Amino acid sequence: MHDYRFKNAPYAHQAAYLHRFWDQDEAALFADMGTGKSYMLINNMCMLYDNGHINGALIIAPKGVFRNWAELELPKHIPDHVTWSVALWNPQPRKHQKEALDEMFNIDDKLHLLVMNVEAFSSEKGKKFAERFLLCHNALMAVDESTTIKSPSAQRTKTIYKLGKLTKYRRILTGSPITRSPLDLYTQCAFLNPDLLGFTSFYAFQNRYAVMARRSFGPREFNQVVGYRRLDELNEKLQPFAFRVTKEECIDLPPKIYTKRDVPLTEEQAEAYEQMKKTALTLLDNGALTTTTTALTQILRLHQICCGHLKTDDGETHPIKNNRLDALMECIEETSGKVIIWASYTHDILEIYKALSQAYGGGSAATYYGATEGEERQKIVTKFQDLDSELRFFIGQPKTGGYGLTLTAASTMIYYSNNYDLEIRLQSEDRAHRIGQTKSVTYIDLIAPKTIDEKIVEALRSKIDIASTVLGEDIKKWLI
Repeated sequence: MHDYRFKNAPYAHQAAYLHRFWDQDEAALFADMGTGKSYMLINNMCMLYDNGHINGALIIAPKGVFRNWAELELPKHIPDHVTWSVALWNPQPRKHQKEALDEMFNIDDKLHLLVMNVEAFSSEKGKKFAERFLLCHNALMAVDESTTIKSPSAQRTKTIYKLGKLTKYRRILTGSPITRSPLDLYTQCAFLNPDLLGFTSFYAFQNRYAVMARRSFGPREFNQVVGYRRLDELNEKLQPFAFRVTKEECIDLPPKIYTKRDVPLTEEQAEAYEQMKKTALTLLDNGALTTTTTALTQILRLHQICCGHLKTDDGETHPIKNNRLDALMECIEETSGKVIIWASYTHDILEIYKALSQAYGGGSAATYYGATEGEERQKIVTKFQDLDSELRFFIGQPKTGGYGLTLTAASTMIYYSNNYDLEIRLQSEDRAHRIGQTKSVTYIDLIAPKTIDEKIVEALRSKIDIASTVLGEDIKKWLI
């Protein structure tokens, strides 16, 4: 393996994974976000292809990240000597998309890579397309962020489990395989091979590793998990096929790692966005957007819609059905350790706090924004920095918490929404990336594709001060 012609040289932990697992039939890659899971899978596939073991691969990922595989990760990491083609699943493809999907069934010398969102496997159309692809090729099948198939009763879990039997090589990838309980492991590992853990049913697995108690709710009785047992035994069963790597173990990673999560607009958001865009363009055509303030006001309103709400001129905030909170919760499930979440709007901060408190417990989250009392602010920071405290999520407003604080207990930072001010972005990034930080910091931006949201993040990552340049460009480029 040391002679393999990589496009990009592997880090030490990536080389260790490939050396041990590249030709194994099944493998679980439990690697912290930011440690390069996609790199490891892509080069694993290419090694199998180079050695004549596969000529196709089906990569399954959540809707928010599956485009990243086709558009970013594969072109970035596939070695130059590999001949390959890729198609991104779309149930209603346009002409060029259909051509790419049709090419997936060609029998030639290429490595055919089909990328599908996990939600597609809840539909018969998605299932049949994937099945046809797998029957056409000697294929590897991989589930990225495999906690999406942790529920044994979900239709997509059942479908993916059955399709896995059509392949010799199977992989699961996730940052944190146990998001709520050790029982989350069962279906993820059963997809790889039902014999790996030694149980033929989820209930047998549950009876072995969970402590159950009989509960009653009115006239109804049910069994409830009240604890876990034999976890050392479970961990030993994982060792032969699982590779675990944490950020602490990756001393050669770059100091900052940037990634994104696409959050498509809902129909309600798209309608509101188009209406607001028309209003802004009308103002522009009438000569009303002649100052930075008026231009940024329109950008702000479009951005609010992307985040799932709109604040009217009378000060009232009106929620709009959106996918953003769900996308955040998916990110959290793939993350271990403490997390900093930045949100520009008070409405969002309160919604995030409510959701995390319900999912992880009342003491797991704290808010740090304009309304946070002065005496409470330092208590929140101190508790967050205490690695033994239950406070896992710091939900802050960048204008308030983005300056001066030390939050090095976290190595993951999620931007639920971005302020257009470059200085605020840079300062907020440095709350975790500063003296005292011993790990690489991963920055995740939630972005509504093809909206002002995407434009803002592109500008900030390019270190462009939007406030000082928006009028220097054609404002219409920002609005459309």
